Amino acid sequence: TGASKTQAAAEVDAAIDRWVWYAGWADKITAVAGAANPVAGPYFNFSTPEPTGVVAVIAPDSPLLGLVSVIAPAIVTGNTTIIVASEPAPLAAITLAEVLATSDLPGGVVNILTGHRTELAPWLASHMDVNAIDLTGVPDEHVQDLEEKAAGNLKRVHRPTATDWTADPGTARMTAFLETKTVWHPVGV
Repeated sequence: TGASKTQAAAEVDAAIDRWVWYAGWADKITAVAGAANPVAGPYFNFSTPEPTGVVAVIAPDSPLLGLVSVIAPAIVTGNTTIIVASEPAPLAAITLAEVLATSDLPGGVVNILTGHRTELAPWLASHMDVNAIDLTGVPDEHVQDLEEKAAGNLKRVHRPTATDWTADPGTARMTAFLETKTVWHPVGV
């Protein structure tokens, strides 16, 4: 990408830290996003987060740290992903795909595509088997068209307002790809 050796090493270190940070949420996100709800009656009421399903992600042009920052929150919450790699700098995504293919990650959890966003994004937005789409890497002039295509099958659409990849990621990206299931259970019956 033209970065110096020092800058590249810093981005790799930040990406590794980001993977570790999100991995730490794997057994905690249910406790944070779920709840035991108080109800007036002889019932227990629990809300638990569940994965949305297949999440399409249009990756940002931040080749490694941005890529990791959009993949990790989607998969740590139990989703599978289809990633459209950064168009001007796809090498980091291609290399990451090789690393993931030889890791303990089950096959099919992360699927990385290279190509033109303007060709791939509309298909992902309108595809009936894609349950959510992250428009992080989409230019502003294409967002409305993709949101309209996604609305055709009630797809969740995530469009973050700020993308400072070096900032604390928070939980918003993880919870964007969760659905809440609420269960009622009688007490004392």
